[in-house]
Amino acid sequence: MTRYDETTALIVVDVQNDFAHPDGSLHIPDGEAVVEVANREIEAARAAGAPVFYTQDWHPPRTPHFDIDGGTWPVHCVQDTWGAQLHADLRVDGPVVQKGVDGGDGYSGFSVRDPVSGQESATRLGRLLDEAGVQRVVVVGLAGDVCVKATALDARKLGYEVVLPLAATRFVEVEEGEADRAIGEVEAAGVEVVPA
Repeated sequence: MTRYDETTALIVVDVQNDFAHPDGSLHIPDGEAVVEVANREIEAARAAGAPVFYTQDWHPPRTPHFDIDGGTWPVHCVQDTWGAQLHADLRVDGPVVQKGVDGGDGYSGFSVRDPVSGQESATRLGRLLDEAGVQRVVVVGLAGDVCVKATALDARKLGYEVVLPLAATRFVEVEEGEADRAIGEVEAAGVEVVPA
């Protein structure tokens, strides 16, 4: 189990039905297994007085992020749908930061990017961490080679110590080897990767 204290925050990334449920539109292989592990991390964090934050993809029905509109991904996590809801078995005990709200690419919990102009803007996650006096973050959730990776990398850029426990994530691996490349990328950025 990861070490927590009042200056360490847990960030639970996108544990939503479309990713973590077998019936989800973009189900990540074994994604449902993350729920139980995330709950243990949440329990440990709260027991130590550590803050817990959640991210949630929250896309409009049409966006250049989706393949139907020229983007990369199948339609997923559309606002106010079952697929966008946090998994029913996930313990939610902290603020939820929604991303991709205006149709942007919301890979990182810290920022969104306009898929047409490339312009980036911040979510409220960084401000929430600053207000809580956080110095170190533990990043768990889905998927390890997409939103978990992007959130961990942004956290490092913002100066946080970052821990990524592999037991608490799964990888979508659109192309073979992406999981290994993602792990290498975050390690090169200074993220502490904890083997499963």
